[in-house]
Amino acid sequence: MADRSKFLLTENIDELRASLKRVRERHPFHINAIVILPDHLHSVWTLPPGDTNYPTRWALIKAGFSRALPKVERIASSRIAKGERGIWQRRYWEHQIRNEEDYARHVDYIHYNPVKHDYAKTPKDWPHSSLHRYIRDGILPVNWGASYTENSHVGWGELANPNKP
Repeated sequence: MADRSKFLLTENIDELRASLKRVRERHPFHINAIVILPDHLHSVWTLPPGDTNYPTRWALIKAGFSRALPKVERIASSRIAKGERGIWQRRYWEHQIRNEEDYARHVDYIHYNPVKHDYAKTPKDWPHSSLHRYIRDGILPVNWGASYTENSHVGWGELANPNKP
């Protein structure tokens, strides 16, 4: 989010879910893991074979979500010139999953993110997470992540990328 002090994503979770659904209907992809926090989100997607066009999907998700919200934020002239609202950051971090271990690290990072940012005491306490699907499907135990310590998540997701500062 451009202004990370706002709680736009969780306060407007239905609009975000609707935007995701519309984009997935027109440009299919599978959401392997996702967490939606008040001011940002993380996800792992699988695109159809031969399809690498995630930028279009993100642009459509952001645009659909933005159109669903009332225009109350201040918009810089540079954003106005580009037809942007000022809700989303212009950049995002993408990473192509290299192997099963890399996949597991990113999924763990996503599911633990609400705890990392002090939005929840344990991962299962956060409602906007695919962790609940993983628990329901028997992939992870209900108490997953509850006993991790402050630094036990080192090596997960973004922290595992040696090329990222």
